[in-house]
Amino acid sequence: MPKKVEEKTEEKKKAKPKKLSIAEFEKKVIELVGKGLTSEKIGEELKKQGIHSKDYNKKISKILGEKYINPDLKNVENKLERIKKHYENNKQDKRAMREKDRIFAQLRKLKKYFKI
Repeated sequence: MPKKVEEKTEEKKKAKPKKLSIAEFEKKVIELVGKGLTSEKIGEELKKQGIHSKDYNKKISKILGEKYINPDLKNVENKLERIKKHYENNKQDKRAMREKDRIFAQLRKLKKYFKI
């Protein structure tokens, strides 16, 4: 075999990490949650390490269970808090009042959709 082909096959062999047990996989996910990552970011981080959740037939959000907060919901809640704070300081701001009501309705729809 040519030298370049041998080097490529050796690189592929080195790239494969050993397969973790299901308990180790869950422990790794919980460890990444401790760093403050969302389930999407956890998935990206694990893929960088060569670990895929499909190999374990478990979704990251299912492992997190009650701790899992949908990022869409989290972002809308944060936005609503910022607008409420602004409106409390600026009662004359009619646009902020309307925006507060609009974001609250959006949050209510998301909660209904995610059945929270």
